[in-house]
Amino acid sequence: MRRMGIALAALLAAVLPVRAQSDWAQDIFRSLQSKPPLDAAEPGAKARSPTGKPTRTARGARADDTEDDQDAAAGAKKENVWVRPDLPPGKGQWQWRILKAEWSEEDTRGFEAFITAIGESECKTVHECITSSASNPNYHATNPPYTEFRADCADLPGFLRGYFAWKNGLPFSFSIKYGAHPRATGNKNGITGNQITERFDIVGPGPDGRRALPVIGQYVSTEHFRVPPAYAGKLLPDYYPVKLTRESIRAGTVIFDPDGHVAVVYKVSDDGLIHYIDAHPDNSLTRGIYGRDFARALPEMGAGFKRWRPQRLVGAKRGGDGQLVGGRIELSSDSSLADWSDEQYYGTATPRSRVWSDGKFPVSSGSEADYYDYLRLSLAGPDFKYKPLEETRTRIRSLCDDLKERVEAVDLAVKAGYPRKPQPSKLPPNIYSTTGDWEIYSTPSRDARLKTSFEELRDEVLRFILMSGQDNTLLDYSGKDLRAELRHVYDKEASACTITYVQTGGISRSFGFTEAMRRLFHMSFDPYHCVELRWGATTVEELRTCPDGAEKRAWYKAQARLRNQLTRTYGEPMGWTLAQLQNPQVDIGIAEVPDVDVEKVLDGIVEPGPVAGGETAGVTPGRNRRGGARAGQPAPRRGTTERMLVPAGHRP
Repeated sequence: MRRMGIALAALLAAVLPVRAQSDWAQDIFRSLQSKPPLDAAEPGAKARSPTGKPTRTARGARADDTEDDQDAAAGAKKENVWVRPDLPPGKGQWQWRILKAEWSEEDTRGFEAFITAIGESECKTVHECITSSASNPNYHATNPPYTEFRADCADLPGFLRGYFAWKNGLPFSFSIKYGAHPRATGNKNGITGNQITERFDIVGPGPDGRRALPVIGQYVSTEHFRVPPAYAGKLLPDYYPVKLTRESIRAGTVIFDPDGHVAVVYKVSDDGLIHYIDAHPDNSLTRGIYGRDFARALPEMGAGFKRWRPQRLVGAKRGGDGQLVGGRIELSSDSSLADWSDEQYYGTATPRSRVWSDGKFPVSSGSEADYYDYLRLSLAGPDFKYKPLEETRTRIRSLCDDLKERVEAVDLAVKAGYPRKPQPSKLPPNIYSTTGDWEIYSTPSRDARLKTSFEELRDEVLRFILMSGQDNTLLDYSGKDLRAELRHVYDKEASACTITYVQTGGISRSFGFTEAMRRLFHMSFDPYHCVELRWGATTVEELRTCPDGAEKRAWYKAQARLRNQLTRTYGEPMGWTLAQLQNPQVDIGIAEVPDVDVEKVLDGIVEPGPVAGGETAGVTPGRNRRGGARAGQPAPRRGTTERMLVPAGHRP
């Protein structure tokens, strides 16, 4: 997200010794210096950040950054300069003209159609999605020339909402500052729920839309989503938690992963699958299906599904040109929202447990489903049944797409020359949450999600086999040997998936889906490593073209415990040196490589075990994630098929 100010980076670069010039401050400074202008066609245009910026970094300060930045985010350090956006009234055709006081039902439907069109298209970057006629048929022709549209994961919801509001003459308000929530309970990492302490209203006379949209990304981070459902903050947040129904979870709904990721729903299919889009620091836009890789957590963490809070412009006056001028934007309170609900945190059972982790999701006849199964069944049509062959096929194809998208992400670092640069003396303060070049060119978060998706493929295949053995009536399968048919589906889809990367010497190397699965925990996330290590090469023949010397090879070996970690621990202080990574006494990652091999299940090496009750509410199944726990969660249970299967014939 590159939101550390140029002045701060320049200061750091000036005071660091020469030997540190390959480290993070210098990299950030160079990346910010090379930022293209906001609009190359506008004389005297400033850099993409035309306004003052907060002193916090991309993911929010209290959990992830330095103590000075933590205080700055809460407004506690007087010496740190935090400024509100400065957006003077615009002129001409690019002005954000405020023509309506609030969103109509037609506007809401139009926004949902706008999101769905992007999701169902084949656009691969935020810029392409906004400028292509296929992905943005209604507005692409109205875009200003020479303007680059950018967003990463936290920016994407506000960017899309703001863009639509700009194109439709709507007012827009968004949060620009946060602090600790007054009722926050926190956890061992010091992460607490947040409250919104300042907001910014875009009212008439509106600013230049080209300058307004980037401002959203400069001020909004994932911390703005980390607000509890029982909100008692100073100002209302942009979003509110919703019921687990198709009426509430639809195109435009936001998904917040407390591990520090944000996605936007673009459709819910008839089989209850939630399809989403998400953006990344390199401006790429990808698609996925909601699953257990999105964590549940303490309600204070604000995880889950949220919708935009309705906004209404009050006190404005209509000018002679038809624009609404002045006024302020009011947000709807929780009590006025018909679909506000905290059931995704505490369960749907009555009476409700006071402890979130004891929350239940009953389906019928006193039986229960885990959260993810309950959600799937709630959103599916009345005749829904699990189709194991089709779902396994879909998951493998989705994973293949993810692997191919990783090719592009790794190639970005190679083209930028990072494998040729010296290894920095230590890792960033947090490898999952940082700024500058590491955020753009490294892949720890992408890789963790990829590994979790492989684990989910394995778990789901195992679960389908178990359901078949139970003659579960929610399983749509009439054959005699599900395991054998799943093996056939796997072999066919895996053989159709080919991953190709270019080695250091310029020769292309390809491998298949199964080989990619076996390489998963060897794939380096570090942009300073050769491309062969980035793709998990282990043979002498493949590594022959890797130019990395002894020092980089040592770094690669020492990062193994981090590669074995499935959970993205955004709140954990890192910044380790090579010596610290090599020290087994330092609590870093996990030593054991997680087993995500679906072939072991298909070949009968791993058999379904008994399901003893339900899962601990809110725990994503799987082993060896990070010391056993996600931020704000109880420790994952160990064992196989740990989650409660939906009992035969029972529905919500």
